[in-house]
Amino acid sequence: MQPLEQFLKTSKQLVDEQLLAEVDARVITPTLKKAMRYSLEAGGKRIRPILLFATLISLRTELEKGKKTAAALEMIHTYSLIHDDLPAMDNDDYRRGKLTNHKVFGDATAILAGDGLLTLAFSLLSEEEALPAESRVKLIQLFAEHAGPEGMVAGQQADIEAEDRSVTLEELAAIHRKKTGALLKSAVLAGAIIANADAETYEKLNIYADNIGVAFQIADDILDVVGDEQKLGKKIGMDAIMHKSTYPGLLTLVGAQEALNDHVSRAKEAVSGLSLTSNYLVELADLIAGRDH
Repeated sequence: MQPLEQFLKTSKQLVDEQLLAEVDARVITPTLKKAMRYSLEAGGKRIRPILLFATLISLRTELEKGKKTAAALEMIHTYSLIHDDLPAMDNDDYRRGKLTNHKVFGDATAILAGDGLLTLAFSLLSEEEALPAESRVKLIQLFAEHAGPEGMVAGQQADIEAEDRSVTLEELAAIHRKKTGALLKSAVLAGAIIANADAETYEKLNIYADNIGVAFQIADDILDVVGDEQKLGKKIGMDAIMHKSTYPGLLTLVGAQEALNDHVSRAKEAVSGLSLTSNYLVELADLIAGRDH
């Protein structure tokens, strides 16, 4: 088994190649292809595909079976970033150290690039010949639920409605379980579906993924206060400017860090009793807790 650092590098390269190959093969309109590639090539940690691959390896399943699903997942995530950055949403000028999509291509093309990535993602899921039809349907259902109006989209709407008002810690957690956590959970559960995991394993991975999703958002909130803009590739302090409720705002920085550590511990505990062939899921939990970008 590769050390975590090498696994991260290999996984990122695998999904990057798959992403661009799919766009190049399927998108004919030059401007649209350029806009879609622009945001895909902007980089990023690829944490969602990496979580999927880590789950597959942990469950003794070849990565080849998850390549298109990993690419689909990252396309959905990238579409959400393009739309989140628009003036009508978060109105961000930079993403990952580069101008946001709408700043380069205009609002209309940015919207279409996001739409293109979202719909292409579901095309990939439906055409994954390495998986039986039943698994493909389960993946489509999973991604539709977690990315759509029951998941990420609902979380984004709730986040907008929470601006300029105080929310409780329970409300904040509910928002981010959908806005950020749902797609992260999709990554782990997609791996479980592809690997045909049993019900007990699936449920423990579900608990792991739920806590990872919350931990990821808490880490984001902390970095927006104390992060390095050069490493983050975007301005910090935007949550305060947008009058958003955050974990540091409700718990203080110390309290937010304690909550982050608690969710990471719960995630690791959930998978501690499983017979996994790698320690990647545990190591990724620690990586999320300690990340600086």
